[in-house]
Amino acid sequence: MTDEEAIALALEEAKAAAGRGEVPVGAVLLAADGTLLARSGNRILERKDPTAHAEMLVMQASAAALGNERLLGTTLFASLEPCAMCAGAMSLARVARLVFAAEDPKGGAIVHGPRFFEQPTCHHRPVVVRAGDAAEAGEVLRAFFRAKRV
Repeated sequence: MTDEEAIALALEEAKAAAGRGEVPVGAVLLAADGTLLARSGNRILERKDPTAHAEMLVMQASAAALGNERLLGTTLFASLEPCAMCAGAMSLARVARLVFAAEDPKGGAIVHGPRFFEQPTCHHRPVVVRAGDAAEAGEVLRAFFRAKRV
């Protein structure tokens, strides 16, 4: 699966999350060979779990499928720049690459806020790629929050 196909799946998951009333963030995790390991959207409200971010869910499912807490060689695709919690989990899981679509100036922790992977206390730093359809990912979020304010 290509980066473009994977980020498109993450956007599909974001839209599905919005349909469930969740903040529309989606994520996909691919193995080193490009095989799809997991895909999910936010499920915080559904699970009554503040840690049920899309990125966390795909890492948990992938670790279970692989039988290993280390996700060596994997690539995580997210529709939105991950937060500090998700960045920390990616580091601990040893995710090799992170590809995200839209930046998140308010809650992101990769190129905004704490810039988690740049901290000296970060033991593993995935290669970060800002790619994908940032415009579409941003519009999914804007539409969701516009509808909430009506």
